[in-house]
Amino acid sequence: MTRPTTTALDTDPAASATSLLRLATAGSVDDGKSTLVGRLLHDSKSVLTDQLEAVEHSSRNRGQSTLDLALLTDGLRAEREQGITIDVAYRYFATPRRRFVLADTPGHVQYTRNMVTGASTAELAVILVDARNGVVEQTRRHTAIATLLRVPHVVLAVNKMDLVDYAEPVFAAIAAEFTGYAASLGVPEITTIPLSALAGDNVVEPSATMDWYAGSTLLEHLETVPVAHAPSDGVPRFPVQYVIRSQSPDYRGYAGQLVSGVLRVGQPVTVLPSGHTTIVEGIDALGEPVDIACAPQSVTLRLRDELDISRGDLIASPDAPPTPSQDLHATVCHLHDTPLTEGQRVLLRHTTRTVAAIVREIPSRLTLDDLSPLPRPGRLVANDIGHVVLRTAEPLAVDPYAHSRQTGSFLLIDPMDGSTLTAGMVGDTTFW
Repeated sequence: MTRPTTTALDTDPAASATSLLRLATAGSVDDGKSTLVGRLLHDSKSVLTDQLEAVEHSSRNRGQSTLDLALLTDGLRAEREQGITIDVAYRYFATPRRRFVLADTPGHVQYTRNMVTGASTAELAVILVDARNGVVEQTRRHTAIATLLRVPHVVLAVNKMDLVDYAEPVFAAIAAEFTGYAASLGVPEITTIPLSALAGDNVVEPSATMDWYAGSTLLEHLETVPVAHAPSDGVPRFPVQYVIRSQSPDYRGYAGQLVSGVLRVGQPVTVLPSGHTTIVEGIDALGEPVDIACAPQSVTLRLRDELDISRGDLIASPDAPPTPSQDLHATVCHLHDTPLTEGQRVLLRHTTRTVAAIVREIPSRLTLDDLSPLPRPGRLVANDIGHVVLRTAEPLAVDPYAHSRQTGSFLLIDPMDGSTLTAGMVGDTTFW
């Protein structure tokens, strides 16, 4: 096949050097995630000289004659000793076309919770599979998590093609199985790429041994995939973080981060959960008055009326405010080794607000093999995905997660020791 001579970047001015793509890598143990990220950084010339020298030194100490690119991302001593990724490793790099924030997440099932962290802000997920093993349970789990977190773009990277003699039928069979599974989850966009991270095939440079593949390399796809809309495109949502009272008796400001939308001086707003409506009297940014604030800017709002507003309240547009509620139906991924059980009392943290809550019901748990719901499991153990019904002590102004990642997500916290138990997304999923 003839490789295409143009890319989306050549015709789409939106894909420019000023755009930023947040991506996460995921996959099972030993699928080659760290090596892939290392290859991507090395071949795109995004590694500093001293970093490269340190990796060369570490590789020699391990008795390796060639550069171990996985050491570029396996930064913890325990990771290097065990040869696995434990923590989420964030890497920042850029090409002439685009800037990137990359989260290399662990593959071991014990650290699936860290994949939730890495993918929670990602716009693209690269899910690796070993060409020798194909789609395994961790592949399905990571794909389900990416879907729950509403990651808009998913790339299947079939790695270690050099170990299956670069056979097209092997790639085609894995791609077909994964595409069918991802489509049943409702993944909006799936791209499949055969590659060898160790040899560098189709990572940054096209493969000379897979001429049957005519698509983009991984880097080409990352550089040209459309970036999601900016946070300022959404409806205004401003969780109050701190109330500021100066020595002047007339000054009362509400500090926080505008997580979505745009706010202007003179704009009407609604304060939730009270439901009172007022006008934005002024906006201060970095101590200076401004006329407009755009997400994700941190600012201080001054309102026309003196209202009872405290940390955790939400300032929103009166045209499309969320409805405060004490009853939440959500999809969750349980993260803690201690199970989550029906009747359990927890703390629920939503934006800047923390309230007491109780797990009223766990209606179902997702079976990863066939995506069927297991009814009334009674509890969720670590890495389980399930539905929960929560009752909170105070009303919360939440949006469906499908509409807003920021105001549709929450954490369940152990009230005894403050540890994070569960990551939740308000609303039901579309695939079970």
